[in-house]
Amino acid sequence: MNSIEKSRQNLSIEIFVVDNNSTDGSIDYLEPLFANVKFIKLDKNLGFARANNIAINQSNGKYLLILNPDTVLAEDTLEKMYDYMNSNLNVGIAGCKVLNADGTFQLACRRGFPTPWASFCKLFGLQNLFPHSKLFAQYNQTFRSENETYKIDAVIGAFMFCDTKLIQEIGGFDEKYFMYGEDLDLCRQVQLKGRDVMYYHEVSVIHFKGESTRRSSINEVKYMYESMAIFAKKYFSNSTTFLLFLQFGIISRSIIAYISKYNYELFLIIFDLLAINFSLLVGSFFKFGEFFGFADYAYPLVFIVISSIYFSVQVLNGEYFEGRASVGKTVFSLMICFFILSSFTYFFPDYRFSRGALLITVGLTAVLSSSLRIGISIFEKIFGKQSGKRIIVAGSAEKISKMIDSIQNLDLNHLNVIGVVTTEITNTYAQNFNILGNINNINSIVEKNKIDEVIITDPKFSYISLIKLMGVHNHKVRFHIIPEYDELVTSRIINDISGVEPVLQKYNIGKLRLRITKRIADIFSSIFMLTLGLPLILFSSERLQKLKNWIKVLIGTYSTIGIYPLDNYKPDYGKIGIISLALISNPKNMGNSSIVKLNNYYLTNYSFWLDIDIFIKYFFKNNLQ
Repeated sequence: MNSIEKSRQNLSIEIFVVDNNSTDGSIDYLEPLFANVKFIKLDKNLGFARANNIAINQSNGKYLLILNPDTVLAEDTLEKMYDYMNSNLNVGIAGCKVLNADGTFQLACRRGFPTPWASFCKLFGLQNLFPHSKLFAQYNQTFRSENETYKIDAVIGAFMFCDTKLIQEIGGFDEKYFMYGEDLDLCRQVQLKGRDVMYYHEVSVIHFKGESTRRSSINEVKYMYESMAIFAKKYFSNSTTFLLFLQFGIISRSIIAYISKYNYELFLIIFDLLAINFSLLVGSFFKFGEFFGFADYAYPLVFIVISSIYFSVQVLNGEYFEGRASVGKTVFSLMICFFILSSFTYFFPDYRFSRGALLITVGLTAVLSSSLRIGISIFEKIFGKQSGKRIIVAGSAEKISKMIDSIQNLDLNHLNVIGVVTTEITNTYAQNFNILGNINNINSIVEKNKIDEVIITDPKFSYISLIKLMGVHNHKVRFHIIPEYDELVTSRIINDISGVEPVLQKYNIGKLRLRITKRIADIFSSIFMLTLGLPLILFSSERLQKLKNWIKVLIGTYSTIGIYPLDNYKPDYGKIGIISLALISNPKNMGNSSIVKLNNYYLTNYSFWLDIDIFIKYFFKNNLQ
């Protein structure tokens, strides 16, 4: 917002901020600071397209800038874009050069449409193999210069400078898209109206890609590939073969994307399973003198059983998919495995081969799995996210002091504040900090001190200068900007630098072990209601609907206890519940915003005992009335 104010120059502008039901307190913080901004608060996340359309329909200016909150404009951005559009009246949408936080060029800021051939090359990696080929790199246009202005198929939704009347005539973004793809679609609609979409290289902005979704529960991979499918059906529906091929490619890339996203967890799982099976062979060798010392009928069942139990216990113990690997959780899981496997032998005497072999198996697995986790921890402290990050802070004395205190209060040894860079002429605070130099010499300071992160806290510092610095430095460094010091922005930046993710906005119900236990509970409760509890359904009002609901619980589309249904409220992990927090009260007398808050509370704070608590309160409410 500060960068917009600086960039407005002599232009008369109106600013809309549409809040998609954020939960970080940012709107409450910003509203008092920007009285001239029109804040639109939504009581649910409508997605990128619908939220932007609300502001688009209220806009009165000649031109319209669709801008992500995780962007920084230079002081001359708006004026240059305004002049460019005025001089090129056939341009319907113009984008600009978009830089990543480390100053590198963001490929998505000028793209080709996902035609059958372009989609094939993107989905199967040909454009990465031949980035300078016009034939293979049509989607990201990497064969074209970043420093020229030209007509393009599409620009990025993070920065779209548009003809307001044209966009309103089109109807804004297509609301079939929840997130991703709507910018491509709008550019296509503009071209169908006979207007141009341009990439204008004379203007640069910084886009902290992913900041607006990174800490939310939004499933980016899911929505990205769903959007590709929507675009293809809309514009290439006459090609059934292509749609089938694209769907295959989307599914393939989705699988690869998920594997990439969880490669750390998958590596742990594969290693642990190999470790316990290897240990079983070693245990057999020590007890029987051969690696396959059990009875012939035991193979391969013993490998399958021991692997399944170890994996299941680790998941239910929260070892996988819930943060970094833990030696303590792994050892505890193996103790539970030993107890379970020992108990099994009493029920299946044919598999009671040797408790000694089982002890060796569990003990050796504990050594191997623990050694891996200790090795990973040491590696990360030396080379990875937990390795020493060299940081400099630029700004005034007071702001620098607050930022450094915030970093040091975290007590994270891998964050090392090397010194400060002045943005003022005087060095009145030299006695308190290690002064490395002036902001004008930031590039040489970064190179000389091998800096990883630069935090700029001075609101007076020119964004034009910052963008130039980011565009020319040759050391891989990330820039973070705090126009005005506040705890919210500071904590976000520190989390980003430290690699310590805040958990405030993460749904607890998204944890794999909790989803598994909840699903098991749903299966048992639905089976009970559809068998022994069937009379309760048949002798109740709306018996047919209740019967359908319990069948939905059985097949997994509903849950026994879940969220209350609302239009356009579709969190990633929440299922509609036959019972919900809202039903403890009376949802007919509640506004949507109150119901959304109850739903979000349930998803965020979910536990098995919360379900029990909700069930008891619902039961007594309905049986004591």
